[in-house]
Amino acid sequence: MSDDVIALGQPTVGEAELAAIAEVFASGWLAGAGPTCRRFEERFAAATGTRHALTTANCGSALHLALLTLGVQPGDEVVVADYTFPATGHAVMWTGAKPVFADVRPDIWTVDPAAVEAAITPRTVGVVAVDAFGQPADYDELRAVADRHGLFLVEDAACAAGATYKGRPAGSLADVATFSFHGRKGITAGEGGAYVTDRDDLAAHARKLHTYGVEGALTRAELSDLPIPAFTELGYNYRLSDVAAAIMLAQLDRLPDLLAAKRRTAARYGELLKDHELIATPHEAPDREHPWQSYVVTLDPSVDRGAVALGLRRRGVQCTFGTYASHAQPLYGQTTPCPVSADLFARHLAIPMHANLTDAQVETVVATLVDVVVSAATGR
Repeated sequence: MSDDVIALGQPTVGEAELAAIAEVFASGWLAGAGPTCRRFEERFAAATGTRHALTTANCGSALHLALLTLGVQPGDEVVVADYTFPATGHAVMWTGAKPVFADVRPDIWTVDPAAVEAAITPRTVGVVAVDAFGQPADYDELRAVADRHGLFLVEDAACAAGATYKGRPAGSLADVATFSFHGRKGITAGEGGAYVTDRDDLAAHARKLHTYGVEGALTRAELSDLPIPAFTELGYNYRLSDVAAAIMLAQLDRLPDLLAAKRRTAARYGELLKDHELIATPHEAPDREHPWQSYVVTLDPSVDRGAVALGLRRRGVQCTFGTYASHAQPLYGQTTPCPVSADLFARHLAIPMHANLTDAQVETVVATLVDVVVSAATGR
């Protein structure tokens, strides 16, 4: 990427990650679900306030494991937050169940508990909430809805590493939570994910399913005899490599500094954009700590978002839309509207957000954004 381009997202990596990789290379265990994965799992469980963490190939595989271990079957329905990357709905379909999308709050863009309750039918077995761009959903209210109807609750915390809800860390807010370590996430190994839970039974089942349905090689290597595993249940290859886990250990060390840098950037964006009538800045709920995986503004309906995106990119500022109104995707065939999500899908614009942004870059982004938004609104 040209030095003149301000990146939408950018990992913060360097000597610490290289040293961690070198340590794994020297160990001779590079494959998945090895000793380095175990070390990261122990630390990540502590960071998320949970008893168990399992590294996975990505967040989608962690979501699939979450639903399988919670007993989702073909023909079931699972209520899913509508405003999310379709991996959330896809994971439900991978089990043979049907995702039923519920609309979101217009202020913080997480699923509306009242919409969740309205979407419940006799076939509903659970709810998947999404921490929109990292900000946690309304878990106390969602738990109350789930408990009233005898449903499980999953936290899709793909973007939420380091976030909190009423003082509790993201990951500890539901029966199971899942995280992403994709390249644009707050901490990253390029790809990867995690499944976290307090429940011993779910964790043990997930660990078995993520290694083809048998105990992993590391566990077998620790036994004194020569165990020959038997395949009694269909499993998957959802393991994370120890190379990636080493990177994640270094990234976890960086997390406090990464969060602090992005919070400073979010505050500066808010200061510079607060009085612009055509650009609304994101809202952080007062009882939550937002990790700012993305910084997403809402454009006035009079503004041509496509023209804004083109103008930003021509002037070296990367951008993209927010995320998807899932109910509108043809794959799902849902006819029930989610008007808030649909409106956000049409008007959201993500601008550069990562821990490496300088003050000068932030000011350039804002000046360029304001200029192109005014032009797009007036047709100049």
